[in-house]
Order: sequence, then structure tokens, then C-alpha cells
Amino acid sequence: MELFDALNKRHSLRAFKTDPVSREKLDKLMEAASLAPSSMNEQPWRFFISTGESRREIGEILARNTAHVQEYLDVMGIKAEEHAERWFAELGDAPVVIACAVPRGDDDFALLNKHLAMGCAIQNIMLAATDIGVAVCPITFAYWVRDDLGEALGIPDDLDVVLILAVGFPAAEPKTTARNKDIAVYRD
Repeated sequence: MELFDALNKRHSLRAFKTDPVSREKLDKLMEAASLAPSSMNEQPWRFFISTGESRREIGEILARNTAHVQEYLDVMGIKAEEHAERWFAELGDAPVVIACAVPRGDDDFALLNKHLAMGCAIQNIMLAATDIGVAVCPITFAYWVRDDLGEALGIPDDLDVVLILAVGFPAAEPKTTARNKDIAVYRD
């Protein structure tokens, strides 16, 4: 697949087939992540891939995302909260969840570089997934469940989970969405 084809076809899907994703395909995603740039070639990313029972446990933890957010209820209403809780528990039936983690640190600049590098690695994963016919939905989550996620996945205490990726085969073709093209200012 050509790069711009992958860029145009990549979408964050929220509905997956329950078919398992092969280890070979998951290894391809990790290979793509390993090719991402990082400051001083630090490669700070670590990925924790969850399937089966551990995947179910991750869904249960993520379902608690909205449990303490009164603002969410005030803005979205109880029906939306129930929908969000159900979606986080099921993650669109994605058979694989990948927790993306970086080393903890007190130096804001170093931490920023780690997060930027992780963003590059995640983008590589999403583009590679598009190339091999797999869908990915990046999921931000409430940090109050971060320690529970770390414990469930056996993530060392010196790492922080910064993003979750739901991974699987798409249940339907994604809808095309308009993109904002007015994003740059050119100066001579």
C-alpha cells in the first residue's frame, strides 16, 4: 500500500469482528513501532499486548472510566454515560488491547520527548495496521485506572500507561470523514 493510501484509509474504528488477530500480524505492528523516531534513539516505548482473559479484565477496568465523572453526566446525560461504560467494557469487541507505556520521570522536557516518541510509534502502528487490514482505535482514558491497568498487565512500576489501542478486524467499512486542510501558515 502506498503511504498516502494508508493515510487516507486509516480510521479510528469503534466496532470490530471478534476474530483473533494472528501473532504474525501483531509482530508486524510491533516492528512498525520499533521503526519510529525518538530523541537520541532512546526508543522509550513499551507495549503490553492483551488477549483472552487479560483482555476481558482490561475492559472491566476501563469500564470504570466514567464512574467518577459528574461533569460527563452533566454534559452528556445518563444514557451517554451508560453507552460509554458499555463501550469501554467491550471496546467494540476488539480481540486485542495494547497498552502503550513510557518510563516515568520528573524532567518535563525528557518526559515530553518520551511522549512525542510514543506518538510516533503509535502512528506507525496505526499505518501498519491499515496496510495489513487490521483496524486500531486509540483510546485515552481516565488516569485513575492507570495503576489498575498496570497491575492487570504486569507493567513495571517505573512505566506509565499513556494510551490504549483497541485492535481487531473492522466490523464494517469506515465512513469517510472530512479533514481540516486549513492547518498551516506559510511565511516567506
